[in-house]
Amino acid sequence: MSDGLQSASPDVDDGALSLLDLALPLVQHWKQIVFGALAVGMLALGLTYAIAPTYTARATFLPPQPQQSSAVGALSSSLGALSGLATVRTPGDQYVALLQSATVEDRLIDQFKLMAVYGTDYRIDARAVLERNVRISLGRRDGIIAVEVDDKVPQRAADIANRHVDELRRLTSQLALTEAQQRRAFFQAQLQETRDKLTDAQRALQASGFNAGALRAEPRAAAESYGGLKAEITASEVRLQTLRQSLTDTAPEVQQLLSRLSALHGQLARLEMPSSKSNSGPDYIARYREFKYQETLFDLISRQYELAKVDESRDGSLVQVIDAASVPERKSRPKRSITAIVWTCGAGIVLAAFALMRHFWRLAARTSETAERMVRLKVALRGQ
Repeated sequence: MSDGLQSASPDVDDGALSLLDLALPLVQHWKQIVFGALAVGMLALGLTYAIAPTYTARATFLPPQPQQSSAVGALSSSLGALSGLATVRTPGDQYVALLQSATVEDRLIDQFKLMAVYGTDYRIDARAVLERNVRISLGRRDGIIAVEVDDKVPQRAADIANRHVDELRRLTSQLALTEAQQRRAFFQAQLQETRDKLTDAQRALQASGFNAGALRAEPRAAAESYGGLKAEITASEVRLQTLRQSLTDTAPEVQQLLSRLSALHGQLARLEMPSSKSNSGPDYIARYREFKYQETLFDLISRQYELAKVDESRDGSLVQVIDAASVPERKSRPKRSITAIVWTCGAGIVLAAFALMRHFWRLAARTSETAERMVRLKVALRGQ
């Protein structure tokens, strides 16, 4: 046991000697290390005063929120398939992408003359600088978009941040992003098409010699039923076209709608059969049916179009500003205290490492074998 203790003691002594070897050069050169690090830190602090300060302005706002329109539920009983148009949600990532688009960047560059401010000759370079100075983030939990802008001029930083909100409002008013905007754009196109067809049907009806006597001879209820049935078929076909954009033909919703369309076409064929077999006189009955169909469809689409416009004006492009960007009073960069501390610590570590390396280099040069290797290394370096 005594032998074990005796054999362990040299290891402990070796460890103590190595710690002393590390501490010795640091203690011997502590003044150079400390004052050298402080000098570097003071120099870095002085250089921060030569750098133009950067100011950061921040604006936060809530983008348009996707929601199910009340108009769809209000007219679901009367509009049938037209009231079930697919609702497209617009997540906040879409609005962030719009704010980062080249269209918005170009308008900001032109309005604030950023090519001259950034000293660039090409627009693409100005975009790159603008992208580095603008940070757009989306809160995943609250859905709030924050725009932070860095600039040398405080007022310009605030103006650019607030201008992002105005540009988003402009884009959302031009693009069909929300559910109400998409329905408005769709029904606007359908309304124009139906209006033209209704005009053609009216002209054809007048050309057939349609008069009050013919109206009394025609079972009006049947004609109106025919027009409503054909309008429902068209609405179902529009619904089917919408579903096929996101679903396959084997989906249950598509199969159910196809079965309904087949049944509706069967009813329509039975209603058209007497008219197709009739060869007496002008076919004003078929033309009257076509007129009633276009009239019913026009009424359905026009009501839905008006409701879509109301929904769009209410929440289609509503960007709610939470905190408008104000002129920053304090600079955000450079942070002088942090810069001085980091450079002081870094310089102290470098100087301490240099002192240790020089100390162990000198110790190694005292042994004959190491000295010979160092001479060979110097000769090789001189030869190179």
